[in-house]
Amino acid sequence: MTAERASIQRVLMTADTVGGIWQYALELARGLSEHGVNVALATLGEQPNAEQRHAAEAISGLTLHTSDWPLEWTNPPSDELDHAGEWLLGITADFNPDVVHLNNYFYGALRWPAPVMVVAHSCVYSWFEAVHGALPPEESWGRYRKGVDRGISGADMLVAPSAAMLASMERFYGPLHNTRVIANGRRSAEFRPRNKRGRILAAGRLWDEGKNILALARVAPRLTWPVRLVGDVHHPSGRRSQFTNVEWIGSAGSRRIAREYASAGIYALPARYEPFGLSILEAALAGCPLVLGDIPSLREVWGRAALYVKPDDERGLANTLNNLIDSPMERQSWGVRARHRARRYSAARMTKGYLQAYGDLLDARETNRRMEVFG
Repeated sequence: MTAERASIQRVLMTADTVGGIWQYALELARGLSEHGVNVALATLGEQPNAEQRHAAEAISGLTLHTSDWPLEWTNPPSDELDHAGEWLLGITADFNPDVVHLNNYFYGALRWPAPVMVVAHSCVYSWFEAVHGALPPEESWGRYRKGVDRGISGADMLVAPSAAMLASMERFYGPLHNTRVIANGRRSAEFRPRNKRGRILAAGRLWDEGKNILALARVAPRLTWPVRLVGDVHHPSGRRSQFTNVEWIGSAGSRRIAREYASAGIYALPARYEPFGLSILEAALAGCPLVLGDIPSLREVWGRAALYVKPDDERGLANTLNNLIDSPMERQSWGVRARHRARRYSAARMTKGYLQAYGDLLDARETNRRMEVFG
């Protein structure tokens, strides 16, 4: 007879508002709320906009805590990170979570009163290696690496959305203990195919060299369909990406981007670095055939449900897209494959994976407590 597992009632979760982590966090919080779990969502970086606040407020049991504290990958001064940590511990004292779920690294080393999970969505070192083929300069990024290492070492569990991302973390910060892969998920009802139009879509931060969206912009003059790019063009440093021969529609809210996926004839992301690819999942749920960067993580996630092109092969990218444009039957077939594959990455499956992980963390803490009591 097995002992009944401890009930998960409260989870403190961190997030930022500038990338896919925000949608991931809301999707997971919504799933947890359906299991009676209350979530305190603490955001760092930019303040959420009105649409983001409204989406958070619509989730039962979610309390939103916002801040302007900088994100650790921007390499801010140490004292600002220390103040952010104090702010998070203050929320913890009031909320009394059963589990702390950190979607960043540095704060894993804080003195938390509950088991701590760190989720590795990406990291500067693996991004830099994928984009530049080398490690970032130690004099600029050594403090970041030490902070990530401390945070992971302080956590009770490290989770990644793909085995490829977990392998990267092992290479840079290993050996690791108590790890697992939990794939991201989305609700298919929010992304449905509509009347597909003759255009190619890509979504993401256009300045992010890991996304490699500008490669798509460079081949646009050779394509027989127009290219539409959705995403932030402004780099945090103030630089602005320059590109021509494409239609840029800027940052879009969740409803607008869902309409873009629904009508796009092809979704292309020739990424150099993409640990999972939430935008790809959303596009696939909307029935878009996928043309992706040929990298291990995307091969792992999409298998035979996508077409792949080496990130540096712009001629191959143009040829693959034009061949797909010229074959309506092929586009339909690849769209069906992508949508079928996407259904395995459901929000329900993701939520179940995290609830299991949270329960394992609580069980391990209770086992350790009993060992200390009884020697």
